Amino acid sequence: MSYFGKNIRKIRSLKGLSQQAFAELFELKRGTLGAYEEGRSEPKLETIIKIANYFSIPIDDLLTTELTVNNLLKFKGNLTVEQDLGEQEFFIKVPCITTLNQNDYIKYYNKDSYIQDLPFLSLPINPDKKFRAYTVQNLEMSKNELGMFPKDIAIGELIPPSVYSKLNNGTLVFVITDKNIILRRLFITNDSYVLRAEHKNVDDVELQSKEIKEMWRVRYVFYHRLPETNFNLEEKLFQLEKDFDRLKNER
Repeated sequence: MSYFGKNIRKIRSLKGLSQQAFAELFELKRGTLGAYEEGRSEPKLETIIKIANYFSIPIDDLLTTELTVNNLLKFKGNLTVEQDLGEQEFFIKVPCITTLNQNDYIKYYNKDSYIQDLPFLSLPINPDKKFRAYTVQNLEMSKNELGMFPKDIAIGELIPPSVYSKLNNGTLVFVITDKNIILRRLFITNDSYVLRAEHKNVDDVELQSKEIKEMWRVRYVFYHRLPETNFNLEEKLFQLEKDFDRLKNER
């Protein structure tokens, strides 16, 4: 089995190169490179040699081993990244699902060439796991002016189907189905997966495993506005400071 396609896709991600930019680097057509990455076509020997030499990767490793990012960073040559946050941390590109591309994502979620062209966020997170960013589009996960609001961004880690039933009840996920992308808390009942909103006026959505194209467990959230709890804390600190000053003046 050849791992060439997976490995060059990982190299592109690490280097921050689009398919077009990578293809031009080795005098290839973008469509040809896409076929290599998706395993629909095998590269010529001269192409393999060019890529292996350029990145100083042994040809055997490039073809027969599924290389991790940490493996790739050990090779010398042009395969380097900025590591401003320490030896073990660096930024990776996380494709982002937005209001504008959501419908297309539902259609092409499993097409690597489409995913590579999505807008992205650069984040210092585990490079050996697959992440997706999702822009919140409604108030379903808001409650009493708290929670998640439109334009907040949830960062999800891909969950394999074999793990769905092992997730804890209440886990925050976003799920891709044939018609929609749903951000909710997950509850498992018998063989069904119930997605529950925080907003009290929103009905549950019940799915069977076959209806789920992808499930992403939310690991991080970036708020478009400062969470309300921070404002409350700031007000309390300000009031305590005033009370303290008042007590000093009364002594």
